Amino acid sequence: MEWQYKSLPDMLRASSKKYKDRIAISYKKNGKIVNLTYDEFYKLTLMVSRGLKKLGVKKGDKVAILSETRPMWSLADFGIMNLGAWVIPIYHTNTPEQVSYIINHSEAKIVIVSDRSQYLKLLEIKDEIPTVEMVVAHDRFLPDKKLPVLTFYQLTEMSVPLKDEEIKEIEKSIDSIDPEDTFTVIYTSGTTGVPKGVVLCHRNILSNIYYINKKAKDLVTENDIFLSFLPYSHILGRADSHYLPIAHGSRIAYAESIEKIAENMVEFKPTIIVTVPRLLEKIHSRIFDAVHEASDFKKNLFHKAIATGKEYIETIYVKRKKPSSALNLKNKLFDNLVFSKLREKLGLVNLKTFVSGGAPLNQDINKFFWSIGLPVLEGYGLTETSPVLCVNTFDKMKFGSVGTLLEKTELKIAEDGELLFRGPQVMKGYYKDEEKTKEAFDEEGFFKTGDIGKQDEEGFIYITDRKKELIVTAGGKNIAPAPIENLLKNSKYISNAFVYGDKKPYLVAVLTMNIERVLEYAKQHKLKYFDISDLAKNEKIIELFKKEVENVNKQLARYETIKKFVIVPQDFTIEGGELTPTLKLKRRVIYQKYADKIECLYSDEGSCFTCSQ
Repeated sequence: MEWQYKSLPDMLRASSKKYKDRIAISYKKNGKIVNLTYDEFYKLTLMVSRGLKKLGVKKGDKVAILSETRPMWSLADFGIMNLGAWVIPIYHTNTPEQVSYIINHSEAKIVIVSDRSQYLKLLEIKDEIPTVEMVVAHDRFLPDKKLPVLTFYQLTEMSVPLKDEEIKEIEKSIDSIDPEDTFTVIYTSGTTGVPKGVVLCHRNILSNIYYINKKAKDLVTENDIFLSFLPYSHILGRADSHYLPIAHGSRIAYAESIEKIAENMVEFKPTIIVTVPRLLEKIHSRIFDAVHEASDFKKNLFHKAIATGKEYIETIYVKRKKPSSALNLKNKLFDNLVFSKLREKLGLVNLKTFVSGGAPLNQDINKFFWSIGLPVLEGYGLTETSPVLCVNTFDKMKFGSVGTLLEKTELKIAEDGELLFRGPQVMKGYYKDEEKTKEAFDEEGFFKTGDIGKQDEEGFIYITDRKKELIVTAGGKNIAPAPIENLLKNSKYISNAFVYGDKKPYLVAVLTMNIERVLEYAKQHKLKYFDISDLAKNEKIIELFKKEVENVNKQLARYETIKKFVIVPQDFTIEGGELTPTLKLKRRVIYQKYADKIECLYSDEGSCFTCSQ
């Protein structure tokens, strides 16, 4: 075993000694930043373990966490693991029905919730979750008599110092954990049906942490600050912005919410941000919105700077050449004049890199971030692979790819282009589902990802689409929708896009509006409207979107072009059910929600781009 720890709690214990007085976590409370050292953080997890032990939690028991990403999640996570119990994460956006399924399927005996809104979900399904013996809540509120609550403060007995014998007893539990022991069951978001419980062991995560930093040549150090905002119920946020920094003594700064990320970046000045493409798309859009409002002189200066930055980056990473002295000087000048000020305004003066995963990142947006001095290292993996299988690094990087394989990870490409992997990070199987587990692996033990892709002669891997999401038109053409959707989202007027056309004669799209830009356009052209839904039907707006779609069509093969589209007034959201917690499209849900509008686009062979109103 190349990595030095037996388990994740063993890793935290070692970090608490090695980085004792360094800041482990930072968060905002009542407008002020609160810091906990590694020693304090570890001791608090032991207090959680002490409380859970008194409630009868033992090795192999299941404890669920139903919460947003916050420090309590991390404390509860390690508090459960210290005892050898299993952590059952539940997305805070899940419905009561989904919560009920996960609790019952996992047989969780305790549920730790963040606040009253999550507690009310449990109250609603109280009679359907007989395995639950106790609910613990982080925030204080008045519970219903039907479902009593223990507060997190009561559970930890924070005012009662840990006794030496209590520490020894819990650390004895930590010592008894084997690398092959299960530590969590993560339920997939269930975009294609009933969620499956992915069983992960300590070895899966520990090997991933070790080989990621080895590949990145010790990119992560004790001086790093991670801005953590992705849901810990998803493996990307939990492994790479929670466990990875703890392994290396880095500081985890918790964003207050997705809405406050911009503000928190300025406050915490992170060095590494693990993210999904949607956040990068939003930052990109925000930058161009600001440029749009600037004077003509500043606009021209910015666009010249971008052109130079892009030429500089493409010379190095696309042409694989050394930039000329003139280009070096020009790029440095624009960096001082434009990009350094932009990074300062964003709060990213110290940023070493964004790490992007969870979905494909538009190549032009990636190049843009590199051009302004904010590099993005794109990687790839799944919940079932803990998650990283391959990743780009500073010394081995190609735009459009998801990098090269981690050490000890093997790749096999099936005849239909499906990518199959084998390695120490691959899951043990699906919980209580031998049939699905057997289906997930081939005869040589390679995991079937369900993703279509290729590998070039230098070992770089490219993902073209999800096997299940490939559109096969009536003409027999196989089309990946994601690249087309990414091109559509490049428009300043389009916020989100869903492309459809399976078994149909041509492709159509459901488009959502970038409200700010569309309202600005409406004001400039003196359009009359009562509300946003009126704008979605306005002929001038339809004509505007038609031009944007036609611009995208020019970049596509004829069979890939969007023949018709419909504009919907509401953006796709997690709350609305159209997006997963990591902001990927739930295609089945979007189709069902807009089926009448989509089918209307196939009702005649006219050349219009939208349903008749």
